[in-house]
Amino acid sequence: MTRKRVLTGARIFDGARLLDDHALMIDQSGKTQILAPAAIPETCDVHRLDGGIITSGFVDLQVNGGGGVMLNAAPSLDTVATIARAHRHLGTAAFLPTLITDTRQHGIAAIKAVAQAIDQNIPGVVGLHLEGPHLSVTRKGAHDGDLVRPMDDDDIAFLLDTLQFIPNLFVTAAPENITCAQIETLSTAGVVVSIGHSDCDYDTAMRAFDAGARMATHLFNAMSQASARSPGLVGAALDHPGIAPGLIADGIHVHAAMIRAALAANRGRHDVFLVTDAMAPAGSDITRFTLNDREILRRDGRLTLADGTLAGADLTMPQAIRFMVDHVGEPLEKALARATTIPAGLLPQAPDLTHVDAMIWLDDKLDRPRWLDEL
Repeated sequence: MTRKRVLTGARIFDGARLLDDHALMIDQSGKTQILAPAAIPETCDVHRLDGGIITSGFVDLQVNGGGGVMLNAAPSLDTVATIARAHRHLGTAAFLPTLITDTRQHGIAAIKAVAQAIDQNIPGVVGLHLEGPHLSVTRKGAHDGDLVRPMDDDDIAFLLDTLQFIPNLFVTAAPENITCAQIETLSTAGVVVSIGHSDCDYDTAMRAFDAGARMATHLFNAMSQASARSPGLVGAALDHPGIAPGLIADGIHVHAAMIRAALAANRGRHDVFLVTDAMAPAGSDITRFTLNDREILRRDGRLTLADGTLAGADLTMPQAIRFMVDHVGEPLEKALARATTIPAGLLPQAPDLTHVDAMIWLDDKLDRPRWLDEL
């Protein structure tokens, strides 16, 4: 009979706290349990790690690409599998492949590809995020304005049907092109609606949140900003108690001082969570790629169109966590939660992040993630 295995020597993140001088016991089925050293059974095989942190793998609700490919470029099972491999190498346990504004045909293909990936248990794939096409042209960012359009009855039917195949379906839309009635219909059925890429004012945003939208997509970026007499979407996302704002913490998309201000102001019960908004370069060495036939360049930690418009992020979760700790000044355990348990809590069907195949070890520099079941 295979003996239980115990890992010691590393700090353990339990989803909220960092525990020192504890051990992680793994049974034959892969279930894990945190123990005090005195409680370790004598019959276990003990393996001592060289410091570092044991934590659940990351949960990323906005992943546009990785491994050199974009979901938009070829929405197929092979593409999803390539993206999944790249992000698993980066320590991600669960993610939403994300389709940026595109044609309805691409949307159908992306749904089919993700449904196949889930059916085949491709590690990490837990749903789909459709970022557009129902956005504001004014705040489109790198999205193709020619493909932006209002949501119609066919779109609603299409999304509701998708729930049969995709357990976690997220949609980013702007109040300029989605109505409160549509938001209520989708959210009541189980679609997670996020408000983003919008120039709407505070009151309009609050009505959208009251109608059932639960999130704000990449806070501060591609949205109406907050000022003294016009709080905009930024102000609404931080003021509404039911909203979880996503954040790209790379120091390029949002300044550290603004992140500190946002964290202090946020009233949402789910709290701010981290996303990578990763594109094709994630987990690869490529320096350029295309999105809707437009070239995007990778240089100096940025991904931009030729005119300098930011186009996603050249960011990994370990980098985002380090930025939150080193530049924003957050406690490490809070930054870890923003990359794991907080986004996991937004998934209608969240994976088990305590199973050994969903847990990683990070070294003391918060880098080089390794999966516990491979140690």
